[in-house]
Amino acid sequence: MDFAQWKERLRKLDAACLCDADKSIRVMDPGLQPVLKGRKMIGIAHTVHCQRDFLSVVKALHDAKESEVLVIDGESEKIALAGELFASEAKRRGLAGMVIDGGYRDSRRLPEIAFPVYSRYITPMAGTAEKIFETQIPVDCGGVKVKPGDILFGDDDGIVVLDEDELAGVIEAAESIQRREEQVVNRLSEGTGFFDLLNFSAHYQKVAGNEESRLEFKLD
Repeated sequence: MDFAQWKERLRKLDAACLCDADKSIRVMDPGLQPVLKGRKMIGIAHTVHCQRDFLSVVKALHDAKESEVLVIDGESEKIALAGELFASEAKRRGLAGMVIDGGYRDSRRLPEIAFPVYSRYITPMAGTAEKIFETQIPVDCGGVKVKPGDILFGDDDGIVVLDEDELAGVIEAAESIQRREEQVVNRLSEGTGFFDLLNFSAHYQKVAGNEESRLEFKLD
């Protein structure tokens, strides 16, 4: 399946449903937060490692292709490695987002740019532009390993990272979970009680008796 098909399926999902489908999925540290809420990010990893210097981020921005996400391993330093100008250019070039394990600045302008950016810090102090680090290599970003070509999915809850095989193995289950949760939300909006839809009592009793059980909604 090509990326456009994956993207079409992923845009209908939430990160939480992917995580519910596979508890071992790679999830970035919750310290990496969306600078601008309310936008989904779905793209292909274009990686860069740097330390207190953004010259290699400029290199990655120059080389990145449409639908890629700049994944910046800044070693969690409290220094800005991108800002308004980088985000504006990334959007112009058709990139899908930017993930910075470090700092971002010019945050007040991001709503005007309307581009997905996640960062660990917001800080006005930028790094230097004098050192060359590596790009398009495996990096540690947000506490997980990210390889060039990995697929990143981000929403307001956080960022999930999968390779194509992992995505193929989890997406059908995630879609099923998403449909089921939408059914639950609809039933709740109609006035049905939460515990009328949940097998809580039976599940709790079985767990208390050391029996195997699953907490799940009853919608049939």
